[in-house]
Amino acid sequence: MIDARRRILLKGSLAAGAVGVAVGAGLLTPRIVLAAWPEAAFKAEAVDAALQSLLGSSSHEANDAIKIKAPDIAENGAVVPITVETDMAGIKSISIIAAGNATPLVAAFDMGENAVGFVSTRIKMAKTSDVIAVVKAGDNVYSAAKEVKVTIGGCGG
Repeated sequence: MIDARRRILLKGSLAAGAVGVAVGAGLLTPRIVLAAWPEAAFKAEAVDAALQSLLGSSSHEANDAIKIKAPDIAENGAVVPITVETDMAGIKSISIIAAGNATPLVAAFDMGENAVGFVSTRIKMAKTSDVIAVVKAGDNVYSAAKEVKVTIGGCGG
């Protein structure tokens, strides 16, 4: 039993060492491995600017088919659970915006073909504001909003 653990430890150590040598030699570059992300959208300081950078348009139409599950009152803005669900067809992406944050775009999910319209995550909120779910389905952009009251700000407030 002890020999099996020792072998697992040695194999793991060798694998980690090999990856370290490959990164050090420049054979593996971490930035190449990471997926491209819309940096300008996440750094935007206004909702419309974030949507323009992320989706190419800041216009969106309210739609009742998008359901946001979020607490009415978040005791701690550092950890606010959010669930967005929709049964629309042809969903390309789901994004979550906290309108009161300094940088409002908090999450953007690109959906694969035939994906179920469901995402669940935890976000940070600086203050009481609307949480906006933006769904791109086909060539159209839809949204739904829900106000969440924050008692203790999670973004330095």
